[in-house]
Amino acid sequence: MSLDESTVNRGLQPMNSKNAVIMMVDDEPLNMEVIRIHLEEVGYCNFLITDRSTEAIALLKEKRPDVLLLDLMMPDVTGCDILAEMQQEGLLKDIPVIVLTSSTDAATKLKVLELGATDFLSKPVDSSELVLRLQNTLAAKAYRDQLIYYDMLTGLPNRRLLLERIDRSLKQNRADCCQVGVLHIGLDRFKQINDGLGPSVGDKLLKLVARRMSECLQSSDLVDRLAEVDPRNNLARFGGDEFAIFLPRVEHIEDIAFVARRLLDSMRPGFTIAGQEIFVSPSIGIATFPGDAVDRDTLLKNAASATSYAKENGRNNYQFYSTEINARSVARMQMESRLRRALEQQEFVLHYQPKVDPYSGRVAGMEALVRWDSPDYGMVYPDRFIPLAEEGGLIVAIGNWVLREACRQQVEWHAMGLRGLSISVNLSIEQLNNQDFAAILHQAIVSTGISPDRLVLEITESLLLKDAERHIETLHALKAQGVELSIDDFGTGYSSLSYLTRLPVDELKVDRSFVVNIHSEPSHQAVGRTIIAMAQSLGLRVVAEGVEQVEHLDFLVEHGCDLIQGYYYSRPLPKSQFVQYVQAVHKGRVYLKALPRLERGSAPGI
Repeated sequence: MSLDESTVNRGLQPMNSKNAVIMMVDDEPLNMEVIRIHLEEVGYCNFLITDRSTEAIALLKEKRPDVLLLDLMMPDVTGCDILAEMQQEGLLKDIPVIVLTSSTDAATKLKVLELGATDFLSKPVDSSELVLRLQNTLAAKAYRDQLIYYDMLTGLPNRRLLLERIDRSLKQNRADCCQVGVLHIGLDRFKQINDGLGPSVGDKLLKLVARRMSECLQSSDLVDRLAEVDPRNNLARFGGDEFAIFLPRVEHIEDIAFVARRLLDSMRPGFTIAGQEIFVSPSIGIATFPGDAVDRDTLLKNAASATSYAKENGRNNYQFYSTEINARSVARMQMESRLRRALEQQEFVLHYQPKVDPYSGRVAGMEALVRWDSPDYGMVYPDRFIPLAEEGGLIVAIGNWVLREACRQQVEWHAMGLRGLSISVNLSIEQLNNQDFAAILHQAIVSTGISPDRLVLEITESLLLKDAERHIETLHALKAQGVELSIDDFGTGYSSLSYLTRLPVDELKVDRSFVVNIHSEPSHQAVGRTIIAMAQSLGLRVVAEGVEQVEHLDFLVEHGCDLIQGYYYSRPLPKSQFVQYVQAVHKGRVYLKALPRLERGSAPGI
């Protein structure tokens, strides 16, 4: 069952102010007892009471009450001394203080207010006035705390509040020798969802995710296992698509894994927003105190490193921190730092994979594929650096460079006599969602002089369908500039025929996952035949990628596939080798199906 967006409107339940912890410090126990009785009559029930002012600061640090009722005139340590020391303690200065004193002079009142007191009441205290002042103070504190300590979007505790809770727990658990666990949670591919469907949908999704995780932590088996009254209090939004769960007392490591598995299970059903079902999965990193870290910052850093490792290992899983993960995390950060300089230092290069007409044996075009020629790492392939570019917000800049460089190279080769070659460029969903991309495309065409009909823009089918209606309009705007459009990885995104007929596309690329066993798997053969027949009926060109064996070629040619791309003909080549390859092919080394079968690896360029 999917979680409907109407659930968001119910919000997270605020804490009842009558549950507030009220601390009283007065050297006259009778005064405090009278006040306690009055407050109990109106529903307050949580009190910390001491007549020893020397113990007040230690008790404040340990218990962190919601409000302090403080007498001024006390032996040894006065109320003013306590106020002054509270102002020096970062965690105590935000506790509201109502001063209760028999002093009536204006100078005393002014002094305590300067020392940070919130309110002032003269003794003997009128019970009705005290109740009213207390209600107002707690209401103001609740509003302030909501702004300071809670995430405005989801209603969850924010990073600041969770850090304070972790600090208090670590201090206590060092003395008790207890184990603490932190789960750092990142939502997989949230950026693509947010970019593709818009920030309003992204915000609603974050609210729904927060509620579902909160409800998961509320389940009785988790509460019983963790021996906590309500683990939801330790779920926080760290910012963006990051959440964290703090487990202050853990008896067994398996208990943390149990929480992680329950969270993964809870997120499997989709979320319904504006009638659209959206699926998002979490990657979870786990670190423990004192096993993985002895301080708060290291604990959180290690949990985040484990989350990155979970994302690298397929997403939608949990990973415990280890020293090996830390080494990988450091290496990943170093690579991301170098990647940011790679564009300005012109370290990216293009390789070109031929697209061959199997009936004439001639090269009809090529796909431009980016590589990072790094002085530190050597030749880096996209599977290593593209995820970093996406996470670091670099993918649009890199994609736009690829577009311009591919256009420039096609024009250069055309001038050399390599006529009639089209060049294909992959677009990221971030480029497609960029409202300035049509202008960027126009500038690339004009500045390089490429004939637009020789430029093919490839868009991955699964990404295209995430916001199909808006993308149809965008594709028509791009098509109006005279370029050709191709749907990449076709067959993996389950396009409906109605959408396909509305998309202004010229080409379908059969995904290699269907090609690899197309000569032996009946289901793959059926998909291949269907895609080719459908494309032919719609007047579209069909390209098969990932063709590695002559058996693949035989089947595809038999059923009318237009172009072949894959290692059977050539791997992606640097530009100098690509020129040599095309010139060799066009001098007579053709590949007709009627020719004798070639052993894999004997074709030019392999």
